[in-house]
Amino acid sequence: MGFDVAADAYDRYMGRFSTQLSAGLADLAGVRGSSRVLDVGCGPGALTTELVARVGPGSVTAVDPSEPFVDAARGRHPGVAVLRASAEALPFADASFDAALAQLVVHFMAEPVGGLREMRRVTRPGGVVAASVWDFGGDRAPISPFWAAARTVDPHLRDEAHLPGVREGHLESLFAAAGLIDIGVTALTSSVAYRSFDAWWAPYTAGVGPGGAYVARLEPDQLTTVREACRRSLPEAPFTIAAVAWACRGTVSPA
Repeated sequence: MGFDVAADAYDRYMGRFSTQLSAGLADLAGVRGSSRVLDVGCGPGALTTELVARVGPGSVTAVDPSEPFVDAARGRHPGVAVLRASAEALPFADASFDAALAQLVVHFMAEPVGGLREMRRVTRPGGVVAASVWDFGGDRAPISPFWAAARTVDPHLRDEAHLPGVREGHLESLFAAAGLIDIGVTALTSSVAYRSFDAWWAPYTAGVGPGGAYVARLEPDQLTTVREACRRSLPEAPFTIAAVAWACRGTVSPA
């Protein structure tokens, strides 16, 4: 999938966008003061930083399956318990947290409904599960311009628009299938300015995520063709890429 990479590579590729979603997702989940909070699929810690600012490091726990990301999150957030684990097998007792959040993770879960059920299990009755996923279905993700350009070269490529939760209404369906109630959804936005095409392109060469993995598989001539298709499709520099994520919250049944 392309996430066993250095944290700074992720920061350049996606971190500048995802950081801007963190406050909105934490607001949606109602994270405040005395909450015990779990960050599922924490990556290098963009959302973790926001949670620590709200409730303190001792009240935040984070998990991620990527060893480099776990190491980075630990280094960046002293006092936070950061464990290596997947969403589908959370190493916590039932009802351990007031809220469980997953930022830009659900569509990468091996079993999205199973992962959300695990988040529900470890959240107390009446607590909140919240998650965000880029709107790939609406071509409004940060890397939608890349996939659109790549499809002009390779019309049969399988991009991220097929993944779970990335189409309008689908994240809510996954929450319902996981047994959550009182489900609500909103849209969160972020944007990043690029001073040049090369500044935009460089992160794709670091092998991060499905986009980076796709670039890494290309032969040199294919790589040149895709890069130039991207160059033609983007505005003249400097330019800004705006993105939209679906964010959903659900409540754990008090019964």
